[in-house]
Amino acid sequence: MTRVILLLAALTAFLLPLVWTALASVGVLPDNSTTPPSWKGPLTLAHFTEIGIAEPAFWQELATSTASAVCAAALTVCVSFLGAYGLARSHFRAGRLLTQGFLVLASLPVMAYIVPLSDLVRRAHLSDTFAGVVLAEAAVTAPLAVFVLHGALALLSPEWEEAAVLDGAGLFRVLGQVVLPLVAPSVAATAIVLFVIDWNLLLVPLVLTSGQVKTVPVGMSDFFTFERELDWPTAAAALIVSLAPLALLVGLFHRLLESFRLDASNGRDIG
Repeated sequence: MTRVILLLAALTAFLLPLVWTALASVGVLPDNSTTPPSWKGPLTLAHFTEIGIAEPAFWQELATSTASAVCAAALTVCVSFLGAYGLARSHFRAGRLLTQGFLVLASLPVMAYIVPLSDLVRRAHLSDTFAGVVLAEAAVTAPLAVFVLHGALALLSPEWEEAAVLDGAGLFRVLGQVVLPLVAPSVAATAIVLFVIDWNLLLVPLVLTSGQVKTVPVGMSDFFTFERELDWPTAAAALIVSLAPLALLVGLFHRLLESFRLDASNGRDIG
């Protein structure tokens, strides 16, 4: 019973802000002038049509956020997978300490990365560019990805890899045809987490860009910076719309993760 109560409390705390925002986006607002407080306003979708008026570049920002988060997550997973594999198969004594170091790096606030990254991006002439944002977001999340993937790869027995090498397989064939299928659920789960983190990053595009490249978090901050000039229902509608690609892609990743799990369980049953 206690678990059920805690679960309901957690779901309420998580869903209440989303429900409140969804109601505001369709024109239903709290009326504090009545006793007890009630809701007022007819249901309408007009606020969704006002998003482009309040923030003319919103739809471009939505596309930029989606593309940058997907590219950054994919780049991070690819690079981190190689780094985690090399770390998992290394035999030097400082390997465990180095792994813990990645966890420490992943625990640092984003602000700790911004200053050196902004200097590197400027020197590489990538300031205020899509590539600069993607590379910076990948750099921020790479330590976490390396640490998580290392944990999955370290649990794998190297016997399958050794057998593939004896059959004449090269390194990349071993990684693609032997190692990757075995850790595919962990890779997919890591990609989901990285995509969500990259999507929600505010400081990276805020500091590294000056208007040419703009993501949804930066655009949403404009809504609330000028909230006295904009209606809350319009900002709520923009927030709901911005969550749609995130929910869609996370759902697709989740289905992919479930398919990997089913394939893995079927493989174990056959074995």
